[in-house]
This record gives sequence, structure tokens and C-alpha cells, in this order.
Amino acid sequence: QVQLVESGGGLVGSGGSLRLSCAASGRTFNNYAMGWFRQAPGKEGEFVGAISWNKLRVYYADSVKGRFTISRDNAKNTMYLQMNSLKPEDTADYYCLATTPIASDYVSSAPSDYRFWGRGIQVTVSS
Repeated sequence: QVQLVESGGGLVGSGGSLRLSCAASGRTFNNYAMGWFRQAPGKEGEFVGAISWNKLRVYYADSVKGRFTISRDNAKNTMYLQMNSLKPEDTADYYCLATTPIASDYVSSAPSDYRFWGRGIQVTVSS
């Protein structure tokens, strides 16, 4: 079992930046593949990206490629989502995800593959 807590959300203007953090506690953090998912009001949820536990594989949704960067510090049990060039359409609740991988470089873009979810944090981008 692992507990996930997001932080770093808030309000930012269009073109601005935010960095989300996901702090994990419980079992060994570096045994988990991690990801981010977002849900905007009235819209379908979107898988944002993921990183393997060995950091060698990183996946991004097309909508955030070139603007968002996922990283992790296994020594600190923390994953990050650096969001640059933010747009109003990035406004959403952002959720941290984790799952036990089937291989060290495992990543999945399917939210259903992730066993553990954080409670989410709000990001609002004003126009």
C-alpha cells in the first residue's frame, strides 16, 4: 500500500508555470511506476503522463508534450510535474497515480492500470 499526496497547485496566469509534487509514503517508492491524471469540470478526464520507476521511460499526452516535464526523486519519495507555458485549458484537478510495475521500465497511459491515486489538487490557469 502507498499513500500519495499532491501539492503545489494554485492559480496562475496564461503562459505561467507551476510545479506539482507528489509525496509518497508507505512501501518503497522506487518500486512504483507513477503518473499524473487530470480532470476538468464537465470534461472527460485525461492521462497527462507517466514515469517508470527506473526513470528511463517517460510518457506524455500529446496535449502537454513540450510544455510539461515529469521527474522523480526516489531518495525523496517524490514525483514532480513541471508545467510551463500553461494554458486555460490546462485548468483541472490533477491526480497523482502509482502502481506496481511489471518491469523496471514499465509505464502505462491507462488510468485503470494504476492501483493508487492521490486525492487531487486544483490547478487554475486564467486567461
